[in-house]
Order: sequence, then structure tokens, then C-alpha cells
Amino acid sequence: MKELSLRPRGECRFDLVSLGEVMLRLDPGTGRVATARRFDVWEGGGEYNVARGMRRCFGLPTAIVTALVDNPVGRLVEDLMLTGGVETSHVHWVPFDSVGRAARNGLNFTERGFGVRGAVGCSDRGHTAVSQLRPGQIDWDTILGRDGARWLHCGGIFCALSETTADVAREAFEAARRHGTVVSYDLNYRASLWASIGGHARAAEVNRELVSLVDVVVGNEEDYQLALGYEVEGVDEALTSLDRQAYLRMLDQVAGAYPNVALLAVTLRVVHSATRNGWGALSLAAGGVHEATYRPELEIFDRVGGGDSFASGLFYGLLEGLGPARALELGAAHGALAMTTPGDTSMATLAEVERLASGGSARVVR
Repeated sequence: MKELSLRPRGECRFDLVSLGEVMLRLDPGTGRVATARRFDVWEGGGEYNVARGMRRCFGLPTAIVTALVDNPVGRLVEDLMLTGGVETSHVHWVPFDSVGRAARNGLNFTERGFGVRGAVGCSDRGHTAVSQLRPGQIDWDTILGRDGARWLHCGGIFCALSETTADVAREAFEAARRHGTVVSYDLNYRASLWASIGGHARAAEVNRELVSLVDVVVGNEEDYQLALGYEVEGVDEALTSLDRQAYLRMLDQVAGAYPNVALLAVTLRVVHSATRNGWGALSLAAGGVHEATYRPELEIFDRVGGGDSFASGLFYGLLEGLGPARALELGAAHGALAMTTPGDTSMATLAEVERLASGGSARVVR
């Protein structure tokens, strides 16, 4: 595997830029969507959550490239993103037609789950503004070149939103290669998103092409198998037995197929119940295999966004030159902490992440 090469911080305005959809998350708290009478409102999105975590927890400048309809709902999403500290100057604003027939903003209703009742997500994202993005609409040479970005992040959720979004991602990745920007990709396979645009076969085709253009790949074991079309004996059993050799065989296969990739990371999750998970991570890079501290009994408050927070912690460690082993520990710790608070996005601090990654406990801090 190749070595990861990062642009100097002094020549870049942003440490990380994310490309993806940002939706309103409507959260019924401890209740259920179907019987709710009020909702808490958050912003969230697989790619955006990484940029927000990088800014709010780790203190690095980030930006989001997305599209929103210019109406009060879109401006609410913008206000939430501004609260998160993510630069919004590259949001593509679409005029509102007063109804939403042409384009709209996405909504995501999510209930947390408890015990034997798993978390449930119900998204309302058809015909969203970002799903209608096409190549040529985003000035990537300005964002990645003139302004400068050390890292560009995207994922399989954005690329499954429509038949054009994968083309936008490809355009962005090619621009990143021209400007020396590292590209990461979260496989994030969602069968429901691919169902109307070619299904699993199309997902594998698109993702394999895109992974050939990136430097860092993250995901869980299901993402690697379904997004890329790999079938590795023993990985299904790893959900309960954590057969690490099965995971490593999977990563070895991917590394062999994609010599352009510098680092592969997979999260390890065993679901005992909605509120009690095993949690950890493995990575494969030029320096070898690394495994983060495995937490066999992690108590979960809200699991949504744990993988995104893992990614932002991992990328932070790599951007800071801390090496893949420490970066993996920071990613696993950040993901664990993010799942102890409500909402898609992290509420953790850098001090909390570093303490947990170094073996700290949950004793009270006074």
C-alpha cells in the first residue's frame, strides 16, 4: 500500500471539505416517531457529520459542499451548520418554487431504540436539491485549489441519492488529485437509496469505480461486502464472534484490488441490544495492521453518527501526523463518545477523546 501524502497546512484554507447532503433530523427523544407530539431538531448527514466533528471537537477549519432550497427550512439547516462552525460559503442555493415540486430540503425522522427495540430511521428526501447536483455546478478548482483543502471527504450515501451525484463525486475526486488533496470515502451502503437506480449491482459498480480514485476508505463489514461486491467467508460470523482474521482477509482483498488506497479502516460492532454494543476498529495501511481498543460493553444513548465520528477522529489523527495506530484509537474513542449523546453529531471535546483513547475511565471530572 502507498504512503499517505498531505498538503502543507499553510497553503490551505481548510483542513477538510465534505461533499454530501445535510438534512433536518427530527428526533422524538425517548418516544417513537409514530406517536410523537413534539420533536427536537438537529442537522445531520453522513458526510457533513465528519466535517462538523472535525471542527467542533478537534478544532480544525472545515467546509461543506451541499445544496439547499432557499426557504425557511433551508435557512434553518444553514443556521444549524453555522452553529457547528462549518463554513457554508460553498452551499449551492436553489430557488424555492413555493411548493417544493422542483426541489426540496430533506427530512430525517429518527428514533433511538432501546433494549430489544432497535433504532429506526425514516427519511423523507425525494427530489432534494442536493440530489439534483450535476457536474459543472461546483467550482472545485476554487475550493480545492485557490482556497485549498488538505482533505476531501465523501461517501456512498451522497453517491446513491440520484443518477448524477456519483458523477459529481467523481468530478470532485479528479480535481482533488490535480491539487494534491487527500480523498476519503465512507462506503455507507444503504439498500433503500440504491433500490430505484440499479440496486446492489449498480452500487457495486459505482463504488468500485469511485474507490479507484481515493486514498482512504472507511466502513463497516457490511459496507465493504455490499458496496464493493465482496463476499468473504467468515465476515458475517464476525458480527457475533469478532473473527478478526475474517476482517483482515476482507481488507487484504480490497488492498490488493486498489493499490491507490493508502489506508483501509473497518469498524467492529457487535449488537447485543440497541443500548449495549461491542465497539472497536481495525485498519490496514503501509505500516501494517492496527487495532483500536475493543469495548465489549459500550452503553449506547444514540447510535446514529457513531461511524461518522469514528471517521473524523481517524482523519484528525492522520492530518496531525500522529500515525495510523494513534489515529485509529482517536477515531474509535470519538465514535464511542458520540454515541453517548443525542443527535447525529458529536458533542465530545478533544480532551475527552484523548483521555478515553489513552485508557481513561468514566469517573467524574471536577
